[in-house]
Amino acid sequence: MSEKTPVDFWFDPLCPWAWMTSRWVLEVEKVRDIEVRWHLMSLAVLNEDRLDELEEWYRELLTTKAWGPVRVVIAAQEEHGTDVLGDLYTAIGTRFHNQGMGPEKEAVAAALQEVGLPASLMDHWDDTPYEEQLRVSHKEGIEKVGQDVGTPIIAVPGPDGEQIAFFGPVVTPAPKGEEAARLWDGTLAVASVPGFYEIKRTRTKGPDFSNL
Repeated sequence: MSEKTPVDFWFDPLCPWAWMTSRWVLEVEKVRDIEVRWHLMSLAVLNEDRLDELEEWYRELLTTKAWGPVRVVIAAQEEHGTDVLGDLYTAIGTRFHNQGMGPEKEAVAAALQEVGLPASLMDHWDDTPYEEQLRVSHKEGIEKVGQDVGTPIIAVPGPDGEQIAFFGPVVTPAPKGEEAARLWDGTLAVASVPGFYEIKRTRTKGPDFSNL
């Protein structure tokens, strides 16, 4: 059997669009020979030097809700290994987005319990000694694509051995089956072209979690 292609995926559990993309990539994992490797990034870190430029609702979200979840997740990674990230992200994201609980302590605590991680990880919500590790993980992803993007970031091996990295794709609802495969193949096709930067159109609806 051929070795699976590694797909590195950087996420912040706060973002509903990253959540949608992550569910699509997991669908692709069923129909293409890939293996997703999860990494943490932080919208709070990404925007900490330009909070004054943001809309008030987004600035409030980042300053009051964004730090707690990523502190808990980075603590889980550092104390229990990177293998816990995928299941923990699924448990958190399902509560935040599909179930509409939002980025609250109760949602993260329930997610920890679901995946068998200790409740003591919630002690990191307001402060963690692992902030430097969070920033290193964030920097690793963002340096592949530049500062003018958000989450998710995806990186895959290119034909010359160098990684191809990109933000997105932003899509709703998360494609399934062969539709997921077609989007994957097309995304890799455009991302692998040297000098290709952007395809974009105005979003006409919000995240649709109805098929998740």
